[in-house]
Amino acid sequence: MTTPALVIFVGMFVIPTILAVYLSMTDWNGFSLNMNFIGVENYTELFNNPRAQSAALFTAVIAIVGTILCNVIGLGLAVLIAEPTRANSVIRTVLFYPHIISALIIGFLWSAMLSPTGIVNSTLAQLGIDAVPFLSDPTFAAVCVIATIVWATFGINLILYIAGIKSVPTEFYEAATVDGASKWQQFKSITFPMIAPIMTVNLIIVLVSLLRTYDLVLALTGGGPAGRTQTIVFQILVDSFQNGKLGFGSAQAVVLMIVTAVLGVVITLARRRAEEKVTD
Repeated sequence: MTTPALVIFVGMFVIPTILAVYLSMTDWNGFSLNMNFIGVENYTELFNNPRAQSAALFTAVIAIVGTILCNVIGLGLAVLIAEPTRANSVIRTVLFYPHIISALIIGFLWSAMLSPTGIVNSTLAQLGIDAVPFLSDPTFAAVCVIATIVWATFGINLILYIAGIKSVPTEFYEAATVDGASKWQQFKSITFPMIAPIMTVNLIIVLVSLLRTYDLVLALTGGGPAGRTQTIVFQILVDSFQNGKLGFGSAQAVVLMIVTAVLGVVITLARRRAEEKVTD
């Protein structure tokens, strides 16, 4: 019964992973038949490459800030619109809708709106305000990338948190109300502990997704200005195919895979300990 799933897992994950590890120790350019084994030279270059370090730093900022904002915004809004009213249903749909749109479309959409002649700067010009270099200034561009990613991502967190809140037995809230507990006390003592497993899932889902950010950055800034908004995956694809350094790109992919796996395990263990303390 498990054979089909096992075959798919081996073919789609195990074999490509082994191949990536091997390629990361070669100088293959992805096209020629020459493939020289060079050991850990690609990894040495990776940790001494300014472009790779810049991409890693920006990806880390996206992952940390984005994960925090997506979960804070998602949980906060979930508490506000968890009640099953018609208005809340409409609000949920509107807030979740960006998550189902292609990241490329979202990137091109916001790129058009934030360009020097886009609707945002045109509106500012009508108000007598100078144009803002949203996508040409490194700081503004980084903020715009993170803000757009959060806007397009937090919808899934919102839905999962709402599902978690709705799974909490109403008897708990009724008993807390009778005891005179405030809404904040109910959230802190009932809601938050009960949705702890949902929070763990949300943290891992968002973190892994943001570490693999590529298409939205490609459409929004193209990695600019001056490469300041390039992410790790963006850099991997540029090095592998545009620069003809597939071995070096594979080394970056292996490191990203290891970092993602380690962070996933760390978050899971940390959240499990937090959940155990709450239940105790």
